[in-house]
Parts: sequence; C-alpha cells; structure tokens
Amino acid sequence: MAKDYPATVNDPRAKGEERVKALMAMEKNNASGVTGKGEVNNHIHTVYSFSPYTPAMAAARARDAGLEAAGSVDHDSIAAAREMIAACAVLGIGGCCGFEIRVSLRGKDGRGPFAERKLNNPDSRGIAYMTVQGVPAPAIPVTGEFLKPIREERFKRTAAMTEKANAVLGDSGFPAVDFERDIVDASLFRDGGEITERHVLAAAARKITGALGQGPSLPGGLKDRLGIDVGEKAGPYLADPGNPHYLYDLLGILKTGLLPRFFIQPDGAECISAKKAVDFALSIEAVPAYAYLGDVGESPTGDKKAEKFEDDFLEELFDELARAGYRAVTYMPPRNTAGQLRKIKRLCAEKGFMEISGVDINSSRQSFNCPEVLRDEFRHLIDTTWALIAHERLASAEPSYGFFSRSNPLASLGLAERTAVYAAAGKALDLRRPEESVPGIIEDLRKGRYPS
Repeated sequence: MAKDYPATVNDPRAKGEERVKALMAMEKNNASGVTGKGEVNNHIHTVYSFSPYTPAMAAARARDAGLEAAGSVDHDSIAAAREMIAACAVLGIGGCCGFEIRVSLRGKDGRGPFAERKLNNPDSRGIAYMTVQGVPAPAIPVTGEFLKPIREERFKRTAAMTEKANAVLGDSGFPAVDFERDIVDASLFRDGGEITERHVLAAAARKITGALGQGPSLPGGLKDRLGIDVGEKAGPYLADPGNPHYLYDLLGILKTGLLPRFFIQPDGAECISAKKAVDFALSIEAVPAYAYLGDVGESPTGDKKAEKFEDDFLEELFDELARAGYRAVTYMPPRNTAGQLRKIKRLCAEKGFMEISGVDINSSRQSFNCPEVLRDEFRHLIDTTWALIAHERLASAEPSYGFFSRSNPLASLGLAERTAVYAAAGKALDLRRPEESVPGIIEDLRKGRYPS
C-alpha cells in the first residue's frame, strides 16, 4: 500500500540529495527492508525523462508495491542514477541504474538489412531502442558526457517539432506552446535530463484542456477540433474531471492522434550507430541490451496501437545483435504473450544473451508490479536483476569484476553459472550499506567461495 511521503521526496525542483534526505528522515525508524515476494523492475523512468516520479519517489513506490529491487532507466540521461541507488539503499531494497537511447541499425550507407524495417520503434524504421544497464558508479560522469551531444541534437529536433505542433494547434484554435517556458522549464534538461515527445504532448495537453476544460466537454472537443476519437476505453477517463491520472490518460490519446502530425524523424547525429553505443557500453563495463518489443496487441500504457514489429524476423535480428556486440536483451513481460516470452528465452539461450526484465513506468496509472517474473519459467529474471546489482557494485570497486569484462576472473564460467554466482553475490549485499559488503564478496570470489 502506498504511503504518504514528504512533498520534498517527489519535488523535481529539489536537489537529489534533498529528496534522499527527506526519504531518510521518514525511514529512520524503519528497519524492515525487503518485505516483498521477489518481484523486481529494472526499467523505471523518472522525471529526468518523463514520469510522475523523481528517482527517490520511484524507489519508494517500488518498495511500497512489494518490489525487492528497482532500477532507473531514463531516455538519453543517466542523471537519476546516484539518487536512485541512494534511495534504494535508504529503503533497504536492491538498486541499479542505466539509460535508454535510440540507435541506428540502417547500416553505413542506409541500405542495411534492417534499414526499412520497423524494429521496436513505432515512430521510425531502422531505428531501435536499446538500454545500457548496470552502469558502474565511477562511469556515471563519462556516461553523462557521452549522452550530452545526443541530448543536444534531440533538443533541436524537439524545438522544431514544437513549431510544427503549434501550427496544428493554431489551425484548431488552441493557444501556442512556448518551447522555453512550457517545455524546457517544465523539464530537467538543464540538470542533465532529457526532453522527449511526451513533454511536447504534455504542453499541448495543457493548452487543450485550458481551452476545452477538463471533463465531459473534452472528448467531444478533441473530436470536433482535432479529429481525434478518444475511443470507448479512454472516453470515461477523460470525461471524469476528478480523474487523478488525467494528464497521462490524455497523453496516451495524443500520442496516437496528434504526435504523427508533427513528428520529425531523428537523424544520425541523434541516433548514433548501434555499434558505437554498444562499444561505449562495453568500454565502461556496462551491459548493452536490445529492447525487445514484439508484435503489440493491447498496449499496457495505452499509448501504442496494435502493430507488428520484430517477431517475423527475430532470428535474423538476433544474429545481427550478436555481430554488433550486444550482451543482453531486455523486455517487458506484461507486454508480451507467453509464446513471445518463450521464444525470447530460447533465442537468448542460443545466442548467449543475458535476459533482463522491467516495465517502463511512464504514467501514474501504471503498476510497478511485474508478477510474471514469479512464474517458475521466468524466475531466472529475478536472478538476472540481482546479478546486475552485484555487477554494478563489484565493477564500481574493481572494473575487472564487471559481468562481461574480458579480464573477469570468472569469465570462463558459462552465462547461466556466472549469473547464478553474481545473483548470489547481489543477494549477499547489505542492501542498506551495499558498498561495505563489496570487499568481502570480492575476497570470497577470489578464493572460490562463491556466495550462496
């Protein structure tokens, strides 16, 4: 059950240290730590991209939902990392961090085998989402520098998209969005965060509701003035002025009905090659992962229409991922069918890819829970999370203990066996003071006394 937290914990204008301090003050008499059933979520977005939650609040909501571990993954940003790790330690749950970017699989001349295929990105062909998981703490600054030019390119494209969005809004009689005031100032871009299409849609949503009102008049107004049919499912939500998730429900409608009218395709300066991103991830002893989407039926976030993606050519794609140097595949169990999940599990085993699970929290309506990982055939995803947590802590102390490091003393172990060792190490951490546990765990690993 969700608790009431001091306002500072979820105040995006407070400093990360202040949010963690406020959380610490509330938790000072709570020594219970993990009380869940084993669920984990490695893919929680925060206010550093687009989310209702600061890293501290995301960690708190994860713990309240019974999760035993949580990880931040923001678009083009690593700015949440330190706060997320610190907040998880305060709460007595496992913590990890990473980031998500879009990369090009179009090939050098734009004529590669995937150049014209829709992969896991509903908006672009030949462009794929990927995550970089388990970023060691010493690598956070260089990661921020690596992402800076990507953020700057996306900033310019988003400014151009805002101009196009304003033309659409103006033609329909709505006020214009001010890019600096309504988008940049409403984001954490200046603090290392990213501005995404959702920021533009949120600004547009506020202009629309300002003109039409929030409640029964909105669905008809969207239809009459923008030609957007909200549908039977979303209609009651938008007709309810007391709906606490109003903005996020409206964003789901606008992402399908408005975004295509002003979307501008990213270029190679913003979406670097997959190989370049993978090479960077490996250089900092992090884990590059392809983000499997799969053919979509009903989107759990309500912002994706039914559509086909990678399933028809998955084997071919996995061969390309292996050639590019990917080490893992990340996916969202609630989004996929049992058949899709089994196929991913099989292909990952064949290619030697680590499997990483998580649900990309973008909306206050979404649940932090991922009960699918508690099913017997997918419990290995829990071990992978603890292996990632151990990887981050160990690689932060000694880079050679990065899970996929070529100089890892355990490199001779197969993927499953090494995952089991690292999962045991993660579970052996003192979660409130994880760094203090690391020297002893490394010593045990050196002596062959694998944690169990």
